[in-house]
Amino acid sequence: MRSRDPGLELRGRPSLRLILGLVVTGACALAALSFDLLDGDPVHSFIAVVFALAPVPLLLAGVLALDRMEPEPRSTLVFAFVWGAGVAVLLSGVLNRLNLLYVTRRLEDAEAAYDLVATFGAPPVEETLKGLVLLGLLWFRRHELDGPTDGIIYASMVGLGFGMTENVSYYLAALASERGVETFAVTVVLRGVLTPFAHPLFTSMIGIAVAYTAQRPRGQSWAVIAAGWLGAMLLHGLWNGFASYQGFGGLVVAYLILMALFFTELYILVRDRRRIVGLIQRYLPQYEPTGLVNATDIHMLSSLQGRRQARQWAKAHGKRQGAAAMSDYQLAATELGLLHERARRGLIDEETFARQQRTLLYYMGVARSRFPVPERHYVALNKGLAPPGYAPGAPPSPPYPPRPPDRRPPPPPGPAQQPPPGGPGPWHGPYGPPQ
Repeated sequence: MRSRDPGLELRGRPSLRLILGLVVTGACALAALSFDLLDGDPVHSFIAVVFALAPVPLLLAGVLALDRMEPEPRSTLVFAFVWGAGVAVLLSGVLNRLNLLYVTRRLEDAEAAYDLVATFGAPPVEETLKGLVLLGLLWFRRHELDGPTDGIIYASMVGLGFGMTENVSYYLAALASERGVETFAVTVVLRGVLTPFAHPLFTSMIGIAVAYTAQRPRGQSWAVIAAGWLGAMLLHGLWNGFASYQGFGGLVVAYLILMALFFTELYILVRDRRRIVGLIQRYLPQYEPTGLVNATDIHMLSSLQGRRQARQWAKAHGKRQGAAAMSDYQLAATELGLLHERARRGLIDEETFARQQRTLLYYMGVARSRFPVPERHYVALNKGLAPPGYAPGAPPSPPYPPRPPDRRPPPPPGPAQQPPPGGPGPWHGPYGPPQ
């Protein structure tokens, strides 16, 4: 009888509410695209869609590369992307057009009205609609926001989706202009090459603020969210205003501001990754008596290179199943360190901590029991020799303890069960040993 796959449990199964949300946001994305594509020339529509989609895979790869230490659920990332590409674009398009009609009637100057709405009207509308999904994450999936990295990642997914759909409209308008090809080329360079990360950077201000609030008890730090929201709108307004009123020189200034923010967020990401490594090194050593983690494991978990080498080691000896087991182990161990930090901050109570702790230790035990151990390693162990570790430069200890052929994973933890044999031994968590 096969045991349940811990990877599915760790990453979370998509709920019915999430599936319905994906359906609704996907329908909104199709509606937003249809307004532009059905009214335009079919050839122009095809060209616009191709050029709008072209940078997306590269940009998504860049965002997901930041999410390797503690990967976010794929379904939630997809929802954030589709929300930006669908709901946010559709509603902001309607509201911006209504604002443009109103301002045009009052000013009786279409060009002046367009610049005014782009600078002062569009940023609040667009950033609010993009930021709503981040508020939803804070309300419904607060546990997924473990630090500024998570906020930046989710905000970037929303911004990339929004920018992709919005670019279709800009490219179609450029192709339909009097100097079609020339205007289209300039628009592609500005929006698709030089500033494809503009919307992710704007919304990342909200993402960082939301992630900061998620690390505080409920009801606190809402002023931080307001400040992040204001920062996103100001950055967006500055970008549109410089582009509308200052010409090429304004674009250069706005671009320098975006680049300064870009490198600032890279620094924040590096600091946050060091913070997570520090949590692993601080909290996991107390679990060494359980046999689920040792000095070599902690050394491996403390760097992306070590984690990658561990997965390569597991794949070489256990193929895909071994690599999957190693990934599950790494994720569960990282989540265990983050769980301790949430408890230290008072974000969860003692009962929740104990329940989630037992669950994560169970997943670590299941994953570890699936690690491949070649026969020659058993021979080395029987002779008192340590097998080669999976992290070069690690302390000279066996990567895994010898396991008898009949070893089985412990039973799933239940609300009234004690930790299984081989579970937590003597340790000192923030609430003491689980009851």
